Amino acid sequence: MRRAVALVGLFGILGAGMSLALLPATGTVAAPKAERTYLIPAGDGYGVADCIASKSECGQIVADAWCESQGHRVATAYGLAAPEDFTGSTPRQASAAPAEQPLAITCGG
Repeated sequence: MRRAVALVGLFGILGAGMSLALLPATGTVAAPKAERTYLIPAGDGYGVADCIASKSECGQIVADAWCESQGHRVATAYGLAAPEDFTGSTPRQASAAPAEQPLAITCGG
């Protein structure tokens, strides 16, 4: 009886191994993420606003790093956000200082 169970188990393992060996070897590639624009407060505390706002070489590096941290490949655009990209959804108080214009980083891939 034990010999029969062992043979059935052996043939099951061999059959599973052969079926996996015969499957086509296709490389799976993750679908690229859709393009997305992120709005970041200019005074976020990291001191990267000057690089991104001036569109200098360091801005591309910072924007690419931001996109990578969000799961994208590269930054396709970066700079100051256009006024139509953000709203004043919270009411301003008369004594409050005007808010700095946020930064926009568009990530693709």
